[in-house]
Amino acid sequence: MIFSSLEFFVFFSVLIGILLLARSQGFKKIILLGASYFFYGYWDERFVFLLATLTIVNYAIGFQIESTQNPEKKRWLIAGITFNLIVLGFFKYFNFFIDSLNLGLNVLNLNLSNLRIILPIGISFITFEVISYLADIYRGTSRPAKTFWDFALLVAFFPHLISGPILRSSQFLGEIQKGIHLNRENFSQGAQLFLLGLVRKVIVADRLALFVNEVFKQPADYSAMTLWLAVIGYAIQLYCDFCGYSDMAIGTAKILGFDIPKNFATPYLSRSITEFWRRWHISLSNWLRDYLYIPLGGDRRGKVQQYGNLMIVMLLGGLWHGASWNFVVWGGLHGGALVVHKLYADRIPKSSVTQAWDYQLCANFATLLFVCLTWIFFRSSDFSTSLFILQKLWGVIDPTGINWFATALAIAVPMFILTDYAGHQLAQGMCLRLSSLPGLCAFFFVMFGVLFLAPAQPAPFIYFQF
Repeated sequence: MIFSSLEFFVFFSVLIGILLLARSQGFKKIILLGASYFFYGYWDERFVFLLATLTIVNYAIGFQIESTQNPEKKRWLIAGITFNLIVLGFFKYFNFFIDSLNLGLNVLNLNLSNLRIILPIGISFITFEVISYLADIYRGTSRPAKTFWDFALLVAFFPHLISGPILRSSQFLGEIQKGIHLNRENFSQGAQLFLLGLVRKVIVADRLALFVNEVFKQPADYSAMTLWLAVIGYAIQLYCDFCGYSDMAIGTAKILGFDIPKNFATPYLSRSITEFWRRWHISLSNWLRDYLYIPLGGDRRGKVQQYGNLMIVMLLGGLWHGASWNFVVWGGLHGGALVVHKLYADRIPKSSVTQAWDYQLCANFATLLFVCLTWIFFRSSDFSTSLFILQKLWGVIDPTGINWFATALAIAVPMFILTDYAGHQLAQGMCLRLSSLPGLCAFFFVMFGVLFLAPAQPAPFIYFQF
């Protein structure tokens, strides 16, 4: 059940109807929790037990951290982090470890068999969220959830359950304490955000995916020009897919009365790789900074260790995205770029030259080019394919046979710019009134129009695989 499917609209409409009929806040929370478990179980009911287990164990450990003193408090924190990483490691990285080990064992004519492990959807996001919950209690920056049901809702809240944004426990538990309030203002703001995300996903990302997937499936069959267009197309597809999901998640939560922080801030306008990571997947960037980079020492122990910390964080961030050497290389490239930018920024102070529009434009182009090229590792099926595409990009530019792809980009790019502008306007509080009857009619007319234009089979969100 994805946000852009008819099943979700039926599910969400029924949920809204039940919540409107419910009177007590306690009953509303139970309804919302049950709906969240139904939403998760709709993907694969076998993992509902895993979600419940993670919830029960982490709630109990959080209580122990709060009620004990050091060094026992720290032992409970380590136990909690270890437990969560073991669960994540088994489901997501066990076969990756076996495959990597087999590379060395092949020399001895030995081979270990993989296990047929199904990756629970959203496991990476859930793991990071519960680890931050335990760490915040240990640091004293957050109190444990007042009730088990509040914590269960924090973990399972369906708008963000599958692909984030990664929530801070202190912020979301405060939202839960305020209660579930459905009103016209929340509906108006949330529905517009949801519709914006739907357009990004269905009109831009899913349409581009039809062309991008074909090129990346058999890159040897296409010219250098077509590959360049595919790389650009994938950069737009990925952004509109993930940002579209985030918009729909934030909009859905807003309709229910919850405020979730934004996850993107026009990242492709960044003028450095450092700025890019302040604008892209903001909740993940903040998590890596607060729970990995700063505990490692951040920039407090000299430049050399700072650069080392950046590399460690980005390598692990790449591995978090997927159990593949492609993601490790992608993370390493971004880590290296962050180090290079830090070295450059330390030696080139701000001046009238660096603030000039032509310098800023070149900086934006260089950043965007680097990001697009590294997305190749993100998208390709394996490392050798990534290298092949990178090599072929610099071949002879032959425009033959690219009309179909150029047409797709000619449609997608204006829509990409338009939705980004609309997102900026919504962020500034520029909302239409959807609470009136004409506004509601217009909303549903546009929404079903977008769904009508969608491909026959809705494409899963790209970040669902992480």
